[in-house]
Amino acid sequence: MTTQLKQTLRDSWLARWTALIIVSFTMMWGYFLTDAMSPLMDMLGISIEQGGMGWSASDFGNFNWAYMWLNVFFFMLLFGGIILDKFGVRLTGVASCLFMVVGAGIKYYSVEFIAPGGEPIILGLNQQVLTACIGYAIFAVGTENCGITVTKVIARWFQGYETALAMGIQVAVARLGTALALAVSPILAKNFEVSTPLLLAWVLLLVGLMAYLVFCVMDSRLDKQEGTTKVATEDDETFKLGDLTIILRSKGFWLIALLCLCFYSAVFPFLKYATSLMINKYNVDPTLAGFLPSILPFGNLLMTPIFGGIYDRYGKGATIMVIGSVLLILVHLLFAMPLLNYWWFAALIMVLLGVAFSLVPSAMWPSVPKIIPLRLLGSAYALIFWVQNIGLGSVPLLIGNVLSDYCIVGTVVRDGNEVIQYDYTIPMLIFAVFGVVALGLALWLKAEDGKKGYGLEKPNITK
Repeated sequence: MTTQLKQTLRDSWLARWTALIIVSFTMMWGYFLTDAMSPLMDMLGISIEQGGMGWSASDFGNFNWAYMWLNVFFFMLLFGGIILDKFGVRLTGVASCLFMVVGAGIKYYSVEFIAPGGEPIILGLNQQVLTACIGYAIFAVGTENCGITVTKVIARWFQGYETALAMGIQVAVARLGTALALAVSPILAKNFEVSTPLLLAWVLLLVGLMAYLVFCVMDSRLDKQEGTTKVATEDDETFKLGDLTIILRSKGFWLIALLCLCFYSAVFPFLKYATSLMINKYNVDPTLAGFLPSILPFGNLLMTPIFGGIYDRYGKGATIMVIGSVLLILVHLLFAMPLLNYWWFAALIMVLLGVAFSLVPSAMWPSVPKIIPLRLLGSAYALIFWVQNIGLGSVPLLIGNVLSDYCIVGTVVRDGNEVIQYDYTIPMLIFAVFGVVALGLALWLKAEDGKKGYGLEKPNITK
């Protein structure tokens, strides 16, 4: 009887999994907007004279680079992490959702209401592209801070329970947003307007905000059950700004952060150009080309929870990250090879990439609480996301410039429009290099775990 009286919402299987579903739902629509324009590169590239937007590969690269403007150069992610640890998941989460809604609205406005073309205003960008960049940068502040908030939510609500499985499911559901964007955006853009996927994403983000408000009610109740009147004291010890040195001095933390940077730099920027790759190398119809890259997040939906469950019960987190990095290298080398340029071969490679992309995140994110104290997790995840954003913004810019400067092989007519043809060999080799560095970091992390005893190879479920 006494034991039951001490139970809280997170001790209830139904309650903690309901909380997970709600916050994952919110993140899913954030990922939908993140990748809503990823499969539209070729459509955006149709000339203004032919009724298109006239975006070059460099414009597309600059647009994706904008994702890091505020998060990296203005340290918005780091501030967000400190705010998260100081004021909790409710205030930070709601604020993040509002940033996403505002940024998505600006992004939609730029594509729908600002005339394409015109003279460059700044950074070689015309008014339409620049405004889209500003909207994307504001949105990025929201979605990245929402990401670290949701990660801390799971670390708190699932402490001592199925942490890796829960994080794996959250990642999987979020990736479902990416899958839907890749698959649906080309169809909506072709049958309606190029801006239509952005309008849909904006509406869905409003729904995500309302869902998060429901979670806030649940989290407030959990605070009361645990006897906490302030979210800032929800852990055993109160967050202090000076404690950030604990994070900065941790070699294990920095190995995970750099692994995240390199691994994600070879995945998310790749997805920005994957649809164009399918069109240019594998001759897939532009309307259907987004379905092949969507195999990756759909695969995540199935495999990430499985690998997370394995980590929870059997451990081997560092080993899982090593295996995932090896597969990542193999995938990009296969994409770079000038052979078997058939859609079915590209589909098989995407399945393999899905396995790699399920392995590493399922082990990487749950490993952080084993290295960093719970009261500092918000700041720790924020710093990892900050490092990660350097790659998420700069690598698409790099790939866009490489395509424009070195990879144009001619033009081709599609659907009555003349579009540029690209060779993706060099970009795929660049992604493979990031995979090699990720592998080296994963091996180093495994060795460091053996020395320091972080417990990365041990199960997460405590018996």
